[in-house]
Amino acid sequence: VQLQACGGGLVQAGGFLRLSCAGSGRTFSGYTLGWFRQATGKECEFVAVLKWTNSNAFYADSVKGRFTISRDNAKSTLYLQMNSLQPEATAVYYCTATRSIIHSNLGVPTAYDYWGQGTQVTVSS
Repeated sequence: VQLQACGGGLVQAGGFLRLSCAGSGRTFSGYTLGWFRQATGKECEFVAVLKWTNSNAFYADSVKGRFTISRDNAKSTLYLQMNSLQPEATAVYYCTATRSIIHSNLGVPTAYDYWGQGTQVTVSS
């Protein structure tokens, strides 16, 4: 499956953005989908994941309560609604997908097979 992320941009602190990730080549059916981010000079960081098996969502503690991950299987699109953005959220955001993953690896970047090209999110203070 090919992934194409978009929706990033420049926003002031306290603002919001919604990222989208469109899949092509195959539908999203059967895939666990996630979002990671990487700030300049930092390691790739888990943001959120939506499991295919039970539609449960999991979030990094740093975004819990402010970010919401969702998917539209009919449109093969993954979303990340980001509210109350703060400067520390500045990063390139990547959407990811995998057909098989164990729970303990949900936050591990190397556990995902497919990655989008990334979309830049910049939050100004």
